[in-house]
Amino acid sequence: MSQPTLDELFERRLIYPDFEFKERLDRLVGLDGYKLRLTKMLGLLVNSKHLRDWATQYHPNAGRLVSLVATRPPLVILAGDVGSGKTELAETIGDAVARQENIDLTLFPLSLSTRGQGRVGEMTQLISAAFDHTVAEATKLKGHSGKTRGGIILLIDEADALAQSREAAQMHHEDRAGVNALIRGVNRLANGSLPAAVIMCTNRLGALDPAVRRRAADILEFNRPDEVQRRTVLKGALHDAGFSVHDLDALVTATGPTTKHGYGFTFSDLTQRLLPAIVLDAYPHTAIHAKRAIEIAKHMSPTPPFKEMSHE
Repeated sequence: MSQPTLDELFERRLIYPDFEFKERLDRLVGLDGYKLRLTKMLGLLVNSKHLRDWATQYHPNAGRLVSLVATRPPLVILAGDVGSGKTELAETIGDAVARQENIDLTLFPLSLSTRGQGRVGEMTQLISAAFDHTVAEATKLKGHSGKTRGGIILLIDEADALAQSREAAQMHHEDRAGVNALIRGVNRLANGSLPAAVIMCTNRLGALDPAVRRRAADILEFNRPDEVQRRTVLKGALHDAGFSVHDLDALVTATGPTTKHGYGFTFSDLTQRLLPAIVLDAYPHTAIHAKRAIEIAKHMSPTPPFKEMSHE
């Protein structure tokens, strides 16, 4: 098997900063805490100079503490329910990091075809090749003065497909080897102090190999939007369409947990299903009416939660 090319390994390459990604990130309302935390974390992972500058100013004698923070494996895991916004956040957060650090960032989204066709050794070679490219690109950006000239983010969506627990009794040897290759890749980035980070997204945090979870500098767990978050999403879209506070209250209730469903709407249920349905119901012959919008919400079933499969 020949060495895979960049185009074969990665679905596309995204460059930040970019106004389109800034707009997409801004549209992720209700996730401000996640945005801030992830921007800070990735900023430290791809450019530790600012951490050392901060320590010099505020804690000049805390070298060991700073070293522990700076040398963590450059891995962040975004875990949570379907439609919770984690993949969209992973694809757009690079814009905020690039602006914060004043550098260019490149996102390499790992192609799902990297799982290979099942031939012995193929997945391991593909994962290793993905990290080879990531290391090579990040090495070009490593500055001699300590300040990076740019950064790389490797995005692995549906990470449980590549990093499932090696403790599973039915796990094939080739899958175990693939997990080992992934762990070696993360360690290479850490040991080289390269301006690169890995983001893994998964619906099944419990399915990830424990060694992968232990290496994560941070694990952000995403839940379905609560009342405050649902109100933020709905108000931002419908207030200017004439919805009153009372209307929004009713819509927030209609999109929350019910006796029929013990779970409420996901972020994507709100933005990709409900709001378009409200618009299309009225278009093109009538205006949007709150009463009708609430009826639509009550008759729409939220996406069921993703159920963890037992590894017993």
